[in-house]
Amino acid sequence: MTHRLDAVYARIAERVKAYEAGQADPSSRTHRLLAAGREKIAQKLGEEAVETVIEAVTGKKKDLVEESADLLFFLLLIWAERGLKPEKVWNELAVRLDLPEDKERARRKRLGAKATEKASHDSL
Repeated sequence: MTHRLDAVYARIAERVKAYEAGQADPSSRTHRLLAAGREKIAQKLGEEAVETVIEAVTGKKKDLVEESADLLFFLLLIWAERGLKPEKVWNELAVRLDLPEDKERARRKRLGAKATEKASHDSL
């Protein structure tokens, strides 16, 4: 069974492909965001994250649901724009789920150090 997030991602990915092929509806929200660029999409993702946190702390559950949906939309959009399939994230979560918390934190720390080292090497 396909998870609803996978279905939403599939629709967003279709719209990204249509945009890249010059066949997207210019009046669509996704088209406008893609035309504005990755930085704008990332900015919107950050804004929605902040709004979700605010609703989590001070708001009504209904508002938290709405902000969470917005946050997930922008997260899925940035994944699709970057060509990142949700399965990669689901697999990472599965790995983390199966590890004891201390080992999972140590693993992420090692991966973070490797990423920093690679970025430093790539800039040379």
